[in-house]
Formats: sequence, C-alpha cells, structure tokens
Amino acid sequence: MKEPVIGLHQVSQRDIAHVGGKNASLGEMLSRLSSASIQVPGGFATTADAYRAHLTQDDLKKRIAARLAGIDVDDISQLGSAGKEIRSWIMQLDLPRTLEQAVRDAYAGLGNSSDSLPVAVRSSATAEDLPQASFAGQQETYLNVRGIDNVLESIRKVFASLYNDRAIAYRDHQGFSEIDIAISAGVQHMVRSDTGSSGVLFTLDTESGFNDVVFITASYGLGECIVQGAVNPDEFYVYKPSLTTGKAAILRRNLGEKAIKMVYADAGNVATTQIIDTTPAERGCFSLADEDIRALAEMAITIEKHYGQPMDVEWAKDGESGELFILQARPETVISARSSQVIERYRLRSKNTVLATGRSIGNRIGAGVCRVIESVKELGQVQAGDVLVADMTDPDWEPVMKRAAAIVTNRGGRTCHAAIIARELGVPAVVGCRDATAQLTDGTDVTVSCAEGDTGFVYEGRQDFDVEVINLAEMPTLPLKISMNIGNPERAFAFQNLPHAGVGLARLEFIINNTIGVHPRAILEYDTMPQTLQNEIKRVAAGYSNPIEFFVRKLAEGVSTITAAFAPQPVIVRLSDFKSNEYANMLGGETFEPREENPMLGFRGASRYLDPKFRACFDLECRALKFVRDDMGLANLWVMVPFVRTLDE
Repeated sequence: MKEPVIGLHQVSQRDIAHVGGKNASLGEMLSRLSSASIQVPGGFATTADAYRAHLTQDDLKKRIAARLAGIDVDDISQLGSAGKEIRSWIMQLDLPRTLEQAVRDAYAGLGNSSDSLPVAVRSSATAEDLPQASFAGQQETYLNVRGIDNVLESIRKVFASLYNDRAIAYRDHQGFSEIDIAISAGVQHMVRSDTGSSGVLFTLDTESGFNDVVFITASYGLGECIVQGAVNPDEFYVYKPSLTTGKAAILRRNLGEKAIKMVYADAGNVATTQIIDTTPAERGCFSLADEDIRALAEMAITIEKHYGQPMDVEWAKDGESGELFILQARPETVISARSSQVIERYRLRSKNTVLATGRSIGNRIGAGVCRVIESVKELGQVQAGDVLVADMTDPDWEPVMKRAAAIVTNRGGRTCHAAIIARELGVPAVVGCRDATAQLTDGTDVTVSCAEGDTGFVYEGRQDFDVEVINLAEMPTLPLKISMNIGNPERAFAFQNLPHAGVGLARLEFIINNTIGVHPRAILEYDTMPQTLQNEIKRVAAGYSNPIEFFVRKLAEGVSTITAAFAPQPVIVRLSDFKSNEYANMLGGETFEPREENPMLGFRGASRYLDPKFRACFDLECRALKFVRDDMGLANLWVMVPFVRTLDE
C-alpha cells in the first residue's frame, strides 16, 4: 500500500484520483485560497490506495463483483439485499494495520492530547463531482466524532457507504464500472455551527441559470438538516455587480420556517448529534445577518473565479467564534450545462383547486397519479409516471425518483436532496409544502406546476398543458426594440434569457400585494392599530426590524430583482396605482379607504400622492426606489407616474 493518509493542505484538484472530489477541492482551497480569506477547516484524508488495500483483505473485491453481477438495480428488493450484504462484509474487516496507525498518528497531530477532539468524517469518492455526474449525497458524513476508536469506526462506515443502495444504483445508471470507483475519508476539525448556522450556496440562480447572482440558503445548526431537506431554510439572493462595486447587494430575502436544527448530543448520549426544535424567536428571524450574507457572497465569487466555473458550496458559521468557514466546494454540473439558446416554456391550459404550494424546482409541469410514500419500504408502489409525494426524500430514494412525473415534499429548500436530484433528472418538483402528505390523497390524479415562478402549485386532477421549445439561434433579427411587461419579480431571472430591450412596464401593485399585503397607512400607524391587526402585521413582517423597514425593504427587493435581471437595459417601474377597493382588501385597508361608486375614476394614481393623508405612504415608495438606484447602484431603474389627470398634478 502506498501512503495511506495525507494532509488536506498537501492535496489539490490534481489529486481527485487519490483522495476523491471533495477532499481534492478542500485541499485546493486550503493551499490556494487561504490568502484570499477563504477559511477551510484543516484535517487529513485517507487515500484511494488505502481503500483498495482494505478490499484486498479476505478476497473482498472479487466477492463484491460477484455479488453485484446480474442484479437488477431497479428492483428495490434485489438492490437492498445486495447492498446490505456488501456493507456488512466491509464493516466486518478491521482496517489494514498500516492505515490504522497512520490514522492514529494523523488524528493525534490535529492538536488535542485528550483524544476527544471533535471531527467531521466525510466521504469523498474518486468519481464524484465530475461534469457528467454529481453523485450528490451518495455516501455518508459523520459529525462530532470524538476519540480515535470512533474515528476508525467512522472511516470503515465511509468505506461501506460506497455500497449504499442509492450509490450502487446511481453508478449503474450513469454507466460507471465498479472497478473504477474508490473512496477517501476526509477527517476535519468540526466547525461549531451547532450553535451558529450553516447552509449551501450556488454562484448562479439554480432555476434559471442567471449567473449575476449568488444564491444562499441558511438554517440554524449543523448542515445535515439543510442538505437532507429536513428544514425549509432562509434564502438570499446577492447581486454580484453591486457587491463588487461596494454597493448594497442583497436583492431578495425569503424567511424559511427552520422548524428544527441538528446540534451536538447531550453528554452521555450514545449518538454524536441530535435533532431539536428551534425556538419561536429563531423561526421568526433570519439565520444570517446582512454582513454575513455579504461575506459569504464575496467568498463565493472568489471561489468561482478560482475554479473558472459556477460552483456549489457548503458553508458553516461557528457560533462561538463568529467565523465563516467553507466546508465543501464543487462545480455545479446541471444548470450551467443547459443550452442558453434553447428555451422550454410550459403553460397550463386550465387550473383546478390548489391542493398544496411550495418552492418550485425547474420550470416544467408534470401530471400523474399521486403516490404518498411514508417510508423507503413503500417505494415499490411508485410506478412510471406517478407523482411521488413524501415528507422528504433522501439518496436511498433515487432509484425510483427517475420514474416519477413529478416530486412533492413537505420539507426542504432549493438546495436539498430532492431539489438537486429533480434538476438532474429534469423532473418538476415542489419542495417545502409543509402539509403535502396530508393534503394530497394517494391514488388521485394531480398536476404539479413549476412554470409559474418561485412558487410551485399542486392542482387537483390532470390539467392540460402545452410545451413550447424556442431556439433563440433561429429567431430573426427584428427592426425594432421589444421591451417586456413584468409584474412578478419571481419570473425576472427566467425572462431575462429572452431577447429584450429592457422592461417597459413593471408595476408596484403586484409586489405590494403579493409580498407585503398590508395597507401602507396600517404600516405607518402600526402602534395605533387594534392588537389583532398588530399581531398579523408582526407575523407578516417577521425577520425585519419593524413594519416600516419591512415595507421599504420588501418593495426594494422586488424592484431590485427585476432591475438587476435586465441591467443595463432600462426598467420602467410604475409607482402604485391601487384603486380604493383594491387597497381596502389589504390588511388594515378598510380603516383608511373611502367607498367610491366608480373606483376606476376615483382616488388613485398621482392624486393620491398629493393628498396629505397619503403623502407619507408615497414617501415609503420613494424611499424604496431611491435605495435601489442610489444604494444598490441600479441606475437603469426609471420611474413612471400613473394616472396623471392634470398638468398641475
């Protein structure tokens, strides 16, 4: 056996064949990016040669090949039986003596004489993170591992996880030979994100491929919950051009439920980690401060520039030191590989009752028989063309996920396992619905639409839909400029891919109605509102310092999302033009709005702005637009004043 263990700082991207994709990338950042303020926890890795030496014992390699020969990986029973037996063979063997001693020495060298240093033991396969295959979540990670005996045990578990059911099936579907595969175990210092936060970021928008943003997801505690899809995380979009010029750069914030978090287990607990509920206060605020969001986005841009391609990055914030660390970085292999010249557009012809909503993954539509699955034992019920519905998915479900017409989950965000695999398979998915397994009935027909923006919808029954494929390279050159009409900021990143000369009309009404939903005077006079209304406004404005800040920032976020998507082309934003009956339907609206016989010709547009009772409301709109132009540097924002009836107005 060649050297069985090597320090992470000694490897680079050239060493994927020796230490796998994850560990090679960690070493690359440790050796090349530490001077650029990219902090990566130090540690060591076992080598592929060490894994192969383990398999030479007891003729294990030949036994594995014989056991896998001829099995049908799409047969859940056959796959489960073979995987379980192979993993037991690997776990029954002690590690080779040379490897064991090298691990003992390397663990002692991490700097803790008491033999209780907490470390993370991560898997790193030699064929993962390649352009043609992501291998997302195929192998295992073990957190808060303490003591050399537990480290050695975890390394054997990592070796065995190369033969998880999902890993065997995935390699077969991707055409990888078992002979070509090896695995490395990375052992790193733990980051105390159990008392802080963690998450995943992408250096582009995961749905549209828009590459001028960094997309960050975040939640409390250790990162496994967010990767597995066990929580609905906070989401943030950061605009790269504004960030690099020192301007305000956070385009959008979405407050996630963050119902649980993974933390260190209590002393004396057999397990190393445990899941606990978050507090109401934690759920009601963002898990990252603005300065941390900016810092993470700056790190992401540095990493992307170094690798020269869009990246998928895992990060953690140490709750004790307040420091931000990068835990993994891998090339993004799905969205960036799409052709920017070919656009698929899905459109529903009809809509029925909405049964569930969540975060949309992809921009497609799928319909089929609903299969509500409670555990992996029921996966055999899922037939080709069914809609898979579950609390959450994990990599063990992958062999049948490719059969589904669509996927729906209660939990998870846009960087969870279900989302990643759905993108890779090209299957529409709606994640984070909270109550999909309760609202959807097994055996009934449903339609899953991810073609209506950030929000995905599950409709009752099979709805007809059209699919249009547009090849931009074949479109003729037009003798005029075409501007778009956009109301929904959620569609901006997708629409910017179309040929355009900017946005001719973006209306504030859609943003105010859909992301704020509160009458501006109820916001301004919050302290005088009835307690029940105050409670409702407080719930809607969760995550922001006060209701006024909520109104201004939410409005600015909607406008800046559209403006950034189409920069540097002009984006004409029309100030609010609600009619009195429309304003009355908002929270608190009935208190302030007159009853008009003909609202179409009544108190709206410019006349509102000049009225003393509305002037302070108009100021809020002006503050939001001024922030977008001046603080964010988006000077392509132009303003339109609506319904001007007289020269004096």
